[in-house]
Amino acid sequence: MSHRGDTTLKPETPVQYLKGIGPKRAARLSKLGINTVEDLLFHLPSRYIDRSNPVPIASAQIGQEATFVVKVMGSTFRRSRRGPLVQILVADESAQMYVVWFNRPDLRGKFKPGEKLLVSGQVTFYDQMQMVNPFFERLDANPDFFERPIFPVYPLTEGLAAWEVRRAANRVLDELDELPETIPLEIMQRHELPGIMQALQYVHRPREMAEIEKGLARLRYEELFYFEALIAMRRRSLEEGVEAEPLAPEGKLTKGFLKALPFELTRDQLKVIAEIGADICDKNPMHRLLQGDVGSGKTVVALCAMLAAADAGRQAAMMAPTEILAEQHYQGWKKTLEAIGARPLLLTGSLKNKEKEERREMIARGKADMVFGTHALIEENVEFRDLALVVVDEQHRFGVMQRAALASKSEVRPHVLVMSATPIPRTLTLSYYGDLDVSVIKQKPKGRAERTTELAYEGRKEGVYRWLEERLKEGDRAYVVCPLIEESEKLELSSAKETFDELVERLGDQRVTLVHGRMKPQERQLAMSRFRKGEVEVLVSTTVIEVGVDVPQATIMIIMHPERFGLAQLHQLRGRIGRGQRPSRCVLLMPRGLSPEASQRLTFFANTEDGFALAEEDLRIRGPGQIMGRRQHGLPDLRIADLLRDRDLLMAAQKDAFKILKEDPELKKHPRVSATIRRRHAQSLELLGVA
Repeated sequence: MSHRGDTTLKPETPVQYLKGIGPKRAARLSKLGINTVEDLLFHLPSRYIDRSNPVPIASAQIGQEATFVVKVMGSTFRRSRRGPLVQILVADESAQMYVVWFNRPDLRGKFKPGEKLLVSGQVTFYDQMQMVNPFFERLDANPDFFERPIFPVYPLTEGLAAWEVRRAANRVLDELDELPETIPLEIMQRHELPGIMQALQYVHRPREMAEIEKGLARLRYEELFYFEALIAMRRRSLEEGVEAEPLAPEGKLTKGFLKALPFELTRDQLKVIAEIGADICDKNPMHRLLQGDVGSGKTVVALCAMLAAADAGRQAAMMAPTEILAEQHYQGWKKTLEAIGARPLLLTGSLKNKEKEERREMIARGKADMVFGTHALIEENVEFRDLALVVVDEQHRFGVMQRAALASKSEVRPHVLVMSATPIPRTLTLSYYGDLDVSVIKQKPKGRAERTTELAYEGRKEGVYRWLEERLKEGDRAYVVCPLIEESEKLELSSAKETFDELVERLGDQRVTLVHGRMKPQERQLAMSRFRKGEVEVLVSTTVIEVGVDVPQATIMIIMHPERFGLAQLHQLRGRIGRGQRPSRCVLLMPRGLSPEASQRLTFFANTEDGFALAEEDLRIRGPGQIMGRRQHGLPDLRIADLLRDRDLLMAAQKDAFKILKEDPELKKHPRVSATIRRRHAQSLELLGVA
């Protein structure tokens, strides 16, 4: 469709047809994700400069954030130890000060005496009052600046000036007739939200700071509403017109399994087994998220669910993210399962072709009723005779597509249990997993020994190694974890290979083995197997051991450069020890000179064993996008709303979206909601498998 001859501005009009933009500026705007007029309106200011109470230079306090309107008196350029330096002398009616930019050679010679600037940043003192690397705006080319008391500052990209984005946004607000209203009127009235055009006026052209908050509240709510609508649609598509076959949660195999366990189940485990049992007795397919801290005994609960399928004469599959973990589940429970009459089978990618073919044949003919595997389970040539239940272990490692692919191996909809060993903060559970019922196991099994965590500086490494040697003499085994595989001159971090060589020199090559992500799966499995059997005492590893690996005799973990890992990842790693009856210790060997934030984070980790508390802190530090990742959940990234800050808005949006989808599943009474979802979120609908 051509827009060149059409002078009417529409939301879908490409920005290059806006007056003053053209193809070159449009290409720069595209780098910011701005391709249409609507994109431009939703490219919101990152901050605002309030000029309603201007501060003269003479009144500025050292250390405070300030904004001045100044005149350029002169400029110089020189090279310093920190790189190219551009320095300008500026003045207002009260005083003079210096403004300095490091590593901005592009600004050399760009400031003319007499030119008016707005500068905004922190006031510092170095021989004289100055600002270093502040935001600045040229005012001579920007007469509209003086018309408004509040000045929006937009995220930019190279070659694009702030005034260009501001001018383009203002032009659209002036010339665009209307944006279609995207939130139902009754919801807007109930929450006292402004209309979409009014909200955009508030955020792009505020007359007072209170207007910004009103406009942002509307835009944040809208984003969360559609985020939750997608989740409600995913839930509906999972349940719509589909019946699962009820299973037998208290059958002979399950009872035999519980009787054969050499330990007592915790109250939490029994509660979750009952919750799953109630789900799988029903004709509606189960969609349950099982959360548990590291080592809380989720696998036993999942096996009970799988045995309910076997008891009903049908099949269950457990998909793990790594071959090491799939094999561990299989080998760890094979004898017990076979002894009670179940027929477990392992299918992974590294099996020889003939062996794979034989096992695929057994699955297709129903000769195996409990299948453990990796991504190999979702290959096209794997067919189940009668798949009734799917367990996906370690939710974070699989995308929506992989989970759907395994579920599609059955002609009827199987029950689905998703297990996550990384505790998910409640906020994320509510938002990302609104379509799943949630079970939580917090209690640890009885008989687990104490586990301690301590911080040590790298200078104590020799002492830590001597302590390690003493513990090995007493029969303990140890993990030594490094963040890099090979030495990096840039980062100067401990590499796994370098640490492996150090320990081999100290202990001999018969006592140490190495595991990292670049090894072939068979090599990794061999190294892990030797460590599990006690043929070697020390396993040097990158983070490939973080997920689910269970060696009860391993009681020591030394983590090099712990500052390079997130809290959840550190907790996963630490969870590999303390699984037996001997006391365990985790030592974090950190470099000196860490930032106060990094030191505080590691101290918090050392003092906290509760994975859910660590998950909340990780969310606060890193944000939801870093923790979840779009590939895993298939939902759009949030650009305006924040799940932590906007929790109340999230709860309201979730309630409203789920209510609308429940009362009007086809959205026939809400055509604008339907049109907005199709227009904005087509890719997410496809990823989520929603019709």
